[in-house]
Amino acid sequence: MFSRLSKRLHAASHSRHAQWVLAATAFLESSVFPVPAEVIMVPMCLAKPAKSLRFAAIAALASVLGGVFGWIIGHFLFDLIASPLLTFWHAMPAFEALKAQTGTGMLVVLLLTSGAAHLPPMKVVTILAGAVGVNLWLFIFVAVVARGGKFFLMGWALQRYGAPLAEVLAKRMALVAVVVLVGLGVVLWMKFYA
Repeated sequence: MFSRLSKRLHAASHSRHAQWVLAATAFLESSVFPVPAEVIMVPMCLAKPAKSLRFAAIAALASVLGGVFGWIIGHFLFDLIASPLLTFWHAMPAFEALKAQTGTGMLVVLLLTSGAAHLPPMKVVTILAGAVGVNLWLFIFVAVVARGGKFFLMGWALQRYGAPLAEVLAKRMALVAVVVLVGLGVVLWMKFYA
């Protein structure tokens, strides 16, 4: 099912409605959708490199708004929407395990890693942030940093390096993002706690 959906989104990247599909995909990915926005953004950037940063801005803004929607679901509508969604996506055990061990600091780290590399999935983290009552303004700030940073870096890199980079991103994006975030975490920890 997901591979067919990914193929349809990839095909939509060449339509005249591609920017709307990108925005909808990025919004829904951050709250309820299983397919990442990169599935449509990468082919759009490769087809029209001059508009890569525009596509990045669309994806970043829609993703942050979708994250806020996920936070609202987790905070106000958990039993009505979040619980059935997490059960449907087989994410309830992961959600419960994260909830049992998560404070605000850990949620900031999870937002950064999920925002950059889908580890854990963004929708799980946004709903979790709302469920445990993370400050909404802190949540928005971290989402802007993580999602905006990711999409703008991707847009710039795809504009500059094109198809060869797209292949590397497809194979190694999670690894690259984790290495960058771990490095950033070590630097911040050394600055504030060492």
